Amino acid sequence: MPREIALLDALVPTLLIAFMISVMLSWAMDWLFAHLGLYQYIWYHSLFRLAVFICMFSVLGLMIY
Repeated sequence: MPREIALLDALVPTLLIAFMISVMLSWAMDWLFAHLGLYQYIWYHSLFRLAVFICMFSVLGLMIY
């Protein structure tokens, strides 16, 4: 897999694509957790959201590289 993707004649690192996918997945997961009421069992919501985002981004980054 190439390390850069040509996007409108600009080379974009593939980690930027992984970052955007992670943001979208984290928003979807946040909505799902809020909709199902699972946030009442989590002590610190912001820290949990950040940890989930970092885990998703790390997994996607490791899958690319």
